[in-house]
Amino acid sequence: MKSSIDFSERFGARATGFRSLMREQVRHVLFVASLYESFILAEDGHLHERVLGKFLEASPREPPFLTRVSSGRQALRILKRERPKVDLVIASPKLGDMDASQLAAEIRAAEVDVPFVVLGYDHRELQLFRERKSLAGIEALFLWQGDARILLAIVRSIEDRRNVAWDTQIGVPVFLVVEDSVRFYSSFLPVIYSEVLNLTQAVAEESGNRLQRMMRARARPKILLSTTFERALDDFDRYGETIMGVFSDMSFPKGEEHSRTAGRDLVLAIREIAPDVPIVLQSSHEENDTIANDLEVGFLHKRSPDFLARLRQYMSSHLFFGDFIFRSPSGEELDRAPDLKTLVEKLRTVPAESLAFHAQRHDFSRWLRARAEFGLAAELRPRLLEDFPDVETLRDSLVRDIDRYRRERSRGSVNPFRDQFFDGEEGMVQIGGGSLGGKGRGLAFASRLLDEVRLGERFPNVRISVPPSVVLGTSVFDEFMDDKGLRAFALQCEDEAETLTRILAAPLPDEVMNSLEHVVRVMTDPLAVRSSSLLEDSPNQPLAGVYGTWLLPNDARSSRERLRQLVDAVKRVYASTFSKRAGAFLQATAYRMEEEAMAVIIQKLVGAAHGNRFYPHISGVARSHNYYPSPPAETDDGIAAVALGLGKTVAQGEPCLRFVPRRPSHMLEHSTLEGMLENAQREFWALQLGQILPTGGWIEEGPLHRFDLKTAERDGTLHPVGSSYSHENRAIYDGLGRAGSRLVSFAPILKHGVFPLAEVLDELLTLGRAGTRLPVEIEFAATLAARRGDVSEFGFLQLRPLAPTREDADVELTGIDAAQVFCESPSVLGNGRIDVLRDWIVVDRSEFDRAQSAETAEYVSRFNAQLNAEGRPYGLIGVGRWGSTHPWLGIPVKWEDISGARVIVEAGFRDARVTPSQGTHFYQNLASFNVGYFTVNANTGEGSVDWDWLRHQPEVATRGCVRHVRFEEPAVAIMNGHERRGVLLKPLNGAA
Repeated sequence: MKSSIDFSERFGARATGFRSLMREQVRHVLFVASLYESFILAEDGHLHERVLGKFLEASPREPPFLTRVSSGRQALRILKRERPKVDLVIASPKLGDMDASQLAAEIRAAEVDVPFVVLGYDHRELQLFRERKSLAGIEALFLWQGDARILLAIVRSIEDRRNVAWDTQIGVPVFLVVEDSVRFYSSFLPVIYSEVLNLTQAVAEESGNRLQRMMRARARPKILLSTTFERALDDFDRYGETIMGVFSDMSFPKGEEHSRTAGRDLVLAIREIAPDVPIVLQSSHEENDTIANDLEVGFLHKRSPDFLARLRQYMSSHLFFGDFIFRSPSGEELDRAPDLKTLVEKLRTVPAESLAFHAQRHDFSRWLRARAEFGLAAELRPRLLEDFPDVETLRDSLVRDIDRYRRERSRGSVNPFRDQFFDGEEGMVQIGGGSLGGKGRGLAFASRLLDEVRLGERFPNVRISVPPSVVLGTSVFDEFMDDKGLRAFALQCEDEAETLTRILAAPLPDEVMNSLEHVVRVMTDPLAVRSSSLLEDSPNQPLAGVYGTWLLPNDARSSRERLRQLVDAVKRVYASTFSKRAGAFLQATAYRMEEEAMAVIIQKLVGAAHGNRFYPHISGVARSHNYYPSPPAETDDGIAAVALGLGKTVAQGEPCLRFVPRRPSHMLEHSTLEGMLENAQREFWALQLGQILPTGGWIEEGPLHRFDLKTAERDGTLHPVGSSYSHENRAIYDGLGRAGSRLVSFAPILKHGVFPLAEVLDELLTLGRAGTRLPVEIEFAATLAARRGDVSEFGFLQLRPLAPTREDADVELTGIDAAQVFCESPSVLGNGRIDVLRDWIVVDRSEFDRAQSAETAEYVSRFNAQLNAEGRPYGLIGVGRWGSTHPWLGIPVKWEDISGARVIVEAGFRDARVTPSQGTHFYQNLASFNVGYFTVNANTGEGSVDWDWLRHQPEVATRGCVRHVRFEEPAVAIMNGHERRGVLLKPLNGAA
């Protein structure tokens, strides 16, 4: 590898993020009260259940454990133990054997560091305790007034005071509450915390998955309670930059006495430090409203019958605890936005004077910070109206940056589908529960990698991302298959057509249909509907190309028709779970078909429309491990296979370009004129637009068609990837500036830097390998910018870890009698010795006709089925590339056609060299199932096959040019994975 990546170091700052907040949490509360007081406090004796319920309502975090004792001595015994650690003591004023003041003194004497709070249920008794007892060691006094939320408020206030110093460094906002009346703050602190909860829950609706909601809950605003002028001013001095609002009583202690003007004095002191911080004064004396008006702050009358309701309304409308309310300079409400998406929409149309009014007061950054959007809030905070030539320029800046942030925030995670937030433009969302499946997991991990490393910043003119994707979780499949009795039927039915008919006729669950209806309303580009089974894309059984994929033009005028086509494609993917092809694969694993479950990925197709065709400039596959490196390339330099148009060209082993990303000039088959003419792509695949869905649905993958390169040249897509061949000069020229035959060479990209394809692939492969600690394979597609300076799109379509190479055992190839060898190869995949192969299927090179390649594949498939039924593994020898769908390159078998082969030999044609197609689905399955894979090109001195010897061996049967040979003793395969060399040895009694 080029470099080793330490993910913990590279991603440390971002990974800690919200996780580093709320370091000190109250997890164990010791409640000290008489049995009678405990009963009174809980009203019915179920104190723990009530506390638990309030915490579950308030936060996704685990609620604190509550231990109740009835005496101070019992409390001290528990506190002196090491386990379980107590994080908070709540005690009633009077205990059976001592009062709360004495218990606090005993705890200090025992040097136990734990917050201590007194909670009383009688106001007069608590007032007398406050006046007559020492409050040393007591953090706060609270009054029970019948609302269990007071317990939540106590815990939260203790946590806030403990964590505020650290959390505000990261940007967590603070609200300062200044009040010395125990009865009043015991009444409205629960209200304030309830509003914080409402805000947290509203933000959670935008935050995506459960983990993100839990993390954002840690970033809720802190509430600091101060009971004196000096403490309040000290708090503001410490945390003023993060304080978003102040609630202050008018009368409270200042200096050595109780001051009736302390609230006014505090407002004046704060205004000198921060003129724009919202402040509300509250007082039992209504005449203090005049003072508040003179100070230009809010006012709440404590004795008002709706004081708590007014407090809640003020927090929502003035302190950013609710919707963002757009106001005119006179204070009139013009509009409101409950979330970032709506905020962007409203910013586009709100009157200029309202925009300027809020910008001058930093209201946008305040609202964002209250919602834990610290990064964006910090970015917007320094912007002043005078920094822009006019309000419209400021508007454009706000809309652009907030919308960009909103979209980027959804990357790197899989969020639950919610139609009010889903716009089909960014990220991954999941409908239903269960697993994402193998492909879905790979995409989610790829999205996370891109989000963590900000790879796009290295390539400013290339937008690198996982295309917008909707995943139907495996629970949707399970519900659909089991509720309709379809799974049991499909597992027993041997008729694939009947299984498909039954699945297509069954309705999807109503809630899924409602979600998909919204999907087709907002996703109007062509779509790829892809399988993502539980077992798919795992290192040891990738099941590549086994399950269904359908490409949909998604261009019908009616959304109802587009929904019908989408649902049809989803069900066809479901049906592919039970195909014979899938069954053949699973037989080679330790799994049964009934253990499989299918997720489905609905993904925006990468590409652009050209007339009635839709396709990308580039598609391909790259892997970090090159099994067949040729100097100067090394194994860890990786390998890529790319083509013009859709990825079907590469996946099916058709002519395409192979190169080493770290050495882009190293182009394997294109290193010579003859090799390039022989292997260059001359056709491409595209999705046909504007076609009506035929009766019975799309065949195979959808309306895909081949087109010649003249079409690509007219579309303008050949220019960045094409070259011209001059017949007169017998030369190939980069670009299309000369007359001649057109070839896909990728020379403008790989040699002249039109697009940083090699660099992007090298980075992605390095990241993937560092993240998985395994070799990886990626699929991708790219659409290049039409004009210089525009942004090109690079879609990261798939990431799968590969099985580690099995090269641990040393295998010696020395001392072997050459007369005993009937095949040897310098290009071998596999390692070890296979000595159980008595049966061999041989496609005779002298008999094979390329025009009959499809029939040859059928004959091989019949032999495979017969030998599998008999439980006899076999070796397979043929000419050309196994698994290629191009009739002139090889034999178009699918994996299930040769699923019993343990060793496979590809021999070159008499007139053409064969190169292992490392990017095909066929090849991926060969590697994962540890099939010995020999490549032989005798005409160029790369190995040999003794065709004459094979022709004289006894055969069991013959079909066309395909012979089934059986030996009395096994032929032995020996493979050295380190050296990529291998031999096949004749049976001891099999030489003829």
